[in-house]
Amino acid sequence: MPLIGEQGFAEDGTRAASDHVPAPSRQYSLPERIAAAAEPLPAPDDPGFALPFDRYADRRVVLLGEASHGTHEFYAARAAITRRLVERHGFTLVAVEADWPDAAAVNRYVRHLPAPARPERMFQRFPTWMWRNTEIDALARWMRAHNAGRPSARQVGFYGLDMYNMNGSIESVLRYLDAIDPEAAAVARERYGCLTPWQKDPATYGRASLRAGYARCEEAVVRQCRELLERRLEYARADGEAFLDAAQNARLVASAERYYRVMYYGGAESWNLRDSHMFETLENLLDAHGPDAKAVVWAHNSHIGDARHTDMGAVRGEHNIGQLCRQRFGRDAALIGFGTHAGTVAAAHDWGEAMQVMDVRPSLRDSVERLCHDSGLPRFLLDLDPARDPALHRRLQEGRLQRFIGVIYRPDTERWSHYAEACLPRQFDAYVWFDTTRALTPLGPEHAREDAPDTWPFGL
Repeated sequence: MPLIGEQGFAEDGTRAASDHVPAPSRQYSLPERIAAAAEPLPAPDDPGFALPFDRYADRRVVLLGEASHGTHEFYAARAAITRRLVERHGFTLVAVEADWPDAAAVNRYVRHLPAPARPERMFQRFPTWMWRNTEIDALARWMRAHNAGRPSARQVGFYGLDMYNMNGSIESVLRYLDAIDPEAAAVARERYGCLTPWQKDPATYGRASLRAGYARCEEAVVRQCRELLERRLEYARADGEAFLDAAQNARLVASAERYYRVMYYGGAESWNLRDSHMFETLENLLDAHGPDAKAVVWAHNSHIGDARHTDMGAVRGEHNIGQLCRQRFGRDAALIGFGTHAGTVAAAHDWGEAMQVMDVRPSLRDSVERLCHDSGLPRFLLDLDPARDPALHRRLQEGRLQRFIGVIYRPDTERWSHYAEACLPRQFDAYVWFDTTRALTPLGPEHAREDAPDTWPFGL
């Protein structure tokens, strides 16, 4: 459907009449305008899928969202876009909404770094399927092959931004200090001992800290983090890459200790602490890899869409990585959301329960997703730059419902538990649409490979 010329749309949304063929003008529907502005996409495994995303190659940070944590097409699309940005445009950081210690094992694997003497099973904490799946396994194998024979500075790394695995981070800090500074390790053990009773269940520490004192361990873990950072130059001379890992783990412990306390107060503070931590981790990665470093970020739409233009920011006072990146990097950050109408998803009914493959209900009639479904296109990229189609941009300004499925999906209460209001063209720079999607495939013993007998880093 053309946008300009005799058969195009006028600025007011009506069809321009030809000089030769009289035709009554009419107001075209919003789904029709979306269909006209959208760029159809092939399937993610098509070599041409990622080509339209070259328009974001000059950005320092490209943030790729997802409307659920369990959808194959979102993972496959992000992997295709990531490969394109790495191969053709010099991106060297892949930073994901995963725990730092677990992602560090994948990073060692893809960069041909030695595994720990006793490698642990990674991504064992709920939800295991979010990163232990065939889509991530394929991306890790591709990254390892891409990095083979390349100097360290030109390799692409895989890093976790999240802060949940406090226990794993404490162990990583202590293991590093044991090897490089045993006296510092002894002091750290004494300080982290404050947290020991709750390491296996950090949420229990949150409850206990409210009874025993608001900041029972905060001073000790922050002091440990500060002392580790003060020795940065000394340690970096020994092993810069190992120091980056240990320093980030020390930051994580300090942030997580506070997070598990404030989560029991409710409100926006725990969300804001978590997203601030993830954004600061991204900044630290970019700083550590130099002024020319460029990153691809994988996180949920709720993290990478600008929170100021959703219920999160406007009603609940929450911020997120997308908002912080726009404030820090301006146009050098591209925020790309993803959506779907129906299909299946890998999710659980409640936290800690087993994963199920669930049917995704068709999108609600007054939602962004229904507009995209009614466009009639199975897959597309919608560039939300206002200069591309000012009239469409203007008509999308009205806040509309948008669906958010995390690792928990409750179809029976979907309207209240999974929809929030958002302004799409202010929330994202672009939107990727898959009308029908399917659940991703968790890794299991049947996916073990002969070419990787120890199956590290996923420990099948």
